[in-house]
Amino acid sequence: MNSTTASIRWRDLSLLLAAAALLAGVLGWRAWHSPGAAAAAPPPPTAGGPEALASAHPEDPAAWKSLGEARYAAQAYAEAVTAYEKAASLAPQDASAWSALGEARVMASPREPMPPAALAAFQRATALDAKDPRARYFLAVARDLRGDHAGAIQDWLALLADTPPGASWESDLKRTIQQVGTINHIDVRARLAAVRQPAPAQPASLPGPSADQLQAASAIPPSQQQDMARGMVARLEQRLKANPANLDGWVMLMRSRMTLGEPDKAAAALRDAVAANPAEAEELRRQAGLLGIR
Repeated sequence: MNSTTASIRWRDLSLLLAAAALLAGVLGWRAWHSPGAAAAAPPPPTAGGPEALASAHPEDPAAWKSLGEARYAAQAYAEAVTAYEKAASLAPQDASAWSALGEARVMASPREPMPPAALAAFQRATALDAKDPRARYFLAVARDLRGDHAGAIQDWLALLADTPPGASWESDLKRTIQQVGTINHIDVRARLAAVRQPAPAQPASLPGPSADQLQAASAIPPSQQQDMARGMVARLEQRLKANPANLDGWVMLMRSRMTLGEPDKAAAALRDAVAANPAEAEELRRQAGLLGIR
């Protein structure tokens, strides 16, 4: 083995070791999309679901993002890159599409921990949205791989300061800071303890009846109460058409339909919910199953 070959192999080995040190944090970002996915074996890609959706709606960037999610979950990273590239080309101002593309390019790379194409995608994402957490995380990874360990930790701490407590990526981010600090003999304990994170975001609630409305409802005949309930459910259904990403609302609609003795309409609500949120199909079907919807 000549000296040039040896130096190249040691250089590659050092990059791979650096990437391995960050692997826990990189993989932790899957919780950002599908909580609990890391605990179970990823399902293989199927001909239906997101694949069919992208085929049926080839100009819809959301369909291609959902397909990218499904392919990434199946560890088909090169195929996920293709899907995210399509999504980004259709929605070039969508920062999340670019950061997802960058992540897929990282995972699809057989040798380089941070391929130039991935770095470019993360830079494009932060140019569109300076707060994109996934892009910020990976840009700090790139900084660490360049040897600027202190700078990378500083960037991750800044990201942590913008991370609400309980966010799906919070624990992985903290672990990455601790691991990189330990490997490079940088004490981060006091700095981690000093970070002040924002208050947890409160989920938007659907407007419901007031106490006075409930009291008035209890005084009217049962048949009219039924009509009032149907009216409320109909209004909820209309709100979901305007805001189809509200998963709690869809579950509420399915539960309401079952309470009213309308299983067919409950099943129709499930179909509509899945069509509007294909990436959440598994969770929606699980919730439906708990309600007895088949």
